[in-house]
Amino acid sequence: MANEELNKRVFVKEIKEHLNLEQLTGDEASLNRWVIAPDINRPGLELSGYLESNDLKRVVILGTKEFEFMSKFDENTQRERFEIITDSFTPCIILSENFKDMNSLLQLAREKDFPIFRYEGKTYQLIVDLVSFLSEKLAPSDNMYGVMMNIYGKGVMITGKSGIGKSELALDLINRGHMLVADDRVDVTRVHTSILTQAPKILKRMLEIRGIGIVDVTRIFGANAYLNKCQLDFVIKLVKYDETMQADRLNPLNDYMNILGLDVPMLTIPITEGKQLSVIIEAAVSSYLLSKLGFNANEDFKERYHKLLKEKGDNQ
Repeated sequence: MANEELNKRVFVKEIKEHLNLEQLTGDEASLNRWVIAPDINRPGLELSGYLESNDLKRVVILGTKEFEFMSKFDENTQRERFEIITDSFTPCIILSENFKDMNSLLQLAREKDFPIFRYEGKTYQLIVDLVSFLSEKLAPSDNMYGVMMNIYGKGVMITGKSGIGKSELALDLINRGHMLVADDRVDVTRVHTSILTQAPKILKRMLEIRGIGIVDVTRIFGANAYLNKCQLDFVIKLVKYDETMQADRLNPLNDYMNILGLDVPMLTIPITEGKQLSVIIEAAVSSYLLSKLGFNANEDFKERYHKLLKEKGDNQ
């Protein structure tokens, strides 16, 4: 995965299409420049003539402050300063609605075949839209094996060895009104402090059931049975029950799975014959939701137990 992350890039053409930008300079070939960092550059130091460093492969945004600053200089000085931010290290320049056209900048860009765009909106809107887009496109990603479900509005990844019954469990949960996100392989992406999940394009809406084959859950259960993308909240690991297994019965959610550098709460559920797993999964998710609201049945039980012991001790 590390090598894939090093090669991640977003082409200027994608930025133009996503933000619906008006192209002022540069031809079609200039749109093949790329971005490798999910940040932007507001070039205060460069426009003041500082040449010692450059933010490699960062999109330059020019707004009100930059326009007012550069308007103080004559055209030759402007051209010298703009020379710095139209080099081969800069993917493109985006002007917000408050940066008026400057002949020195546009003429220099035409000579270099450098892409400059116009954004019809405020500078802060441009920054939010662009950084959000780049953060998602350049975010660390991987794929995992399991079933991803949305249960009571929470993203739950069900993992376990092949043949343990994950897909059959997913089918039962869908039949009970929950939503499938991905079966067998789950694409995971880290965006800031969250993990986003979705199915690979070829597997979207598909569920494989042994003895039946591939089924399209939206055709059988309707559009409400499938969710295109979901945040991962916790992991449920299915294991075959073994009498030698040791578990902390009063602290079942004290384990974690590290996914792309983030620790995600994990619950291990041992499987035995006769268990209605879908009901158990629903109960686990409900317990998780209650814990987020500050209620923990395990802690409540321990308090009752200690209180009972204290009462017995006082009565002796």
